[in-house]
Amino acid sequence: MTETLAGAIGVTRRYGDVVALDSISLEIRAGEFIGLLGPNGAGKSTLVNLLAGLRRPTSGSITLFGGSPQDPARRRSLGITPQETGLPATLRVRECVDFVAAHFPDPVRRDELLERFGITELRDRQIGGLSGGQKRKIAVALAFAGNPRLVLLDEPTTGLDVEARHALWDAVRDFHQGGGTVLLTSHYLEEIEALAERVVVIGQGRVLADDTMEAVRGMVGVRRVSLTAAHLPDLPGVLSTEADGNRAHLLTADADALVRELVIGGVPFSDLEIRPTTLEEAFLTITARPAAVA
Repeated sequence: MTETLAGAIGVTRRYGDVVALDSISLEIRAGEFIGLLGPNGAGKSTLVNLLAGLRRPTSGSITLFGGSPQDPARRRSLGITPQETGLPATLRVRECVDFVAAHFPDPVRRDELLERFGITELRDRQIGGLSGGQKRKIAVALAFAGNPRLVLLDEPTTGLDVEARHALWDAVRDFHQGGGTVLLTSHYLEEIEALAERVVVIGQGRVLADDTMEAVRGMVGVRRVSLTAAHLPDLPGVLSTEADGNRAHLLTADADALVRELVIGGVPFSDLEIRPTTLEEAFLTITARPAAVA
């Protein structure tokens, strides 16, 4: 049986009258790469902070490596990059890495860490003189400084350009392929799609979906039909239409029926393509549904 590294059992977290999480349960098993999705305010960062021991649940329980995340010994195998990071402006990058690494019994060598995340050239620069993107890359690298078993990454690539984002993807992917476990939140859905194997969708403070990438895409029962046509009539069962010149992209719950309507109606078309929904399309459909009442 695969080891459970962290989890939430019936967790509720309130901020005054606001319910950020409502009886959420989640299990993070060794070797998983989990993408955590949800609209702004859905409770993603709250859940990450609870798992890291930075917040306490109002009710329910959080476990980390078989104990409480409030226990510093449990956090020695945890790495985290929160959304907001305050790095000391006067420290040089190498000094910052050394300071963080000193808190762990078996840290990654500094030069190895800097090379892994493509920031070797910044080693002697002061944090305060770096760009926002450079600071973000360092914040992500620091999550791996302690040679962790589990890493929590909350919007890790916000503010990075495409090239830098893909470089970080490679480093995080290498960590996972080496046996590491990752929980990733991101508002770049292509990031989740490129990296995660399991997808958890939360909304209104509850878990709306928790399954493999393929299963989450398929659970909405929608297909994307793309074709080239000079003109399309109104067609039954079309949930949405996106035009790109003469190329049309139609979302439908019954692709076979849609194609039959086109043929029966004598609509000339070519280059027909039918495929499952993207993660973004599935996400929008799932989060638009009302949460089930327990």
